[in-house]
Amino acid sequence: MGHFYFVRHGQTVWNVENKICGRTDSELTEYGHQQAVETGKKFLEEGIRADEILYSPLVRAAETARHISEIMGIPAKAEPRLIEQHFGKWEGTSPRNAADFQKEKEQFASHHGNGESTLQLAQRIYNLLDDIKAESEKKTYILVAHNGIARVVQSYFTDMTNEEYAAFGVKNCEILRYDF
Repeated sequence: MGHFYFVRHGQTVWNVENKICGRTDSELTEYGHQQAVETGKKFLEEGIRADEILYSPLVRAAETARHISEIMGIPAKAEPRLIEQHFGKWEGTSPRNAADFQKEKEQFASHHGNGESTLQLAQRIYNLLDDIKAESEKKTYILVAHNGIARVVQSYFTDMTNEEYAAFGVKNCEILRYDF
């Protein structure tokens, strides 16, 4: 079977401010743009090849994907299913490591007030991963998305407790490889 790569977007203004972003758009910082450029270069330096980048339509992922795409010379397109989880009442709050929010992330059926449950998020991401798996013998993708998406991707490949799931995180512009 094939594989794909996952990259979390570069550093954002709200990352620096320690706020929960969710679906709220937060621009990349200058450092976030630099991280994205360096990630594109790292793909090339390590000889990693991919056919296409799929990215979340939120600006932080779109800009990260744009930088990587330009450096690698491969196409990139928005994939709506990669949009970050809507954290409802928690969006824009800080600190993002607050105990109340961390505990809330362990409640998979909670809609966080007016947001999206983890179960709903998992359905759309698992469906996307099933689609990518079906093409993985012919095509290698780079997914550029968010920390919430990274948790679901990790859970697709690894058994996790609710606590491990809620605590899982990926650094800005970290590259992960997943094999089907």
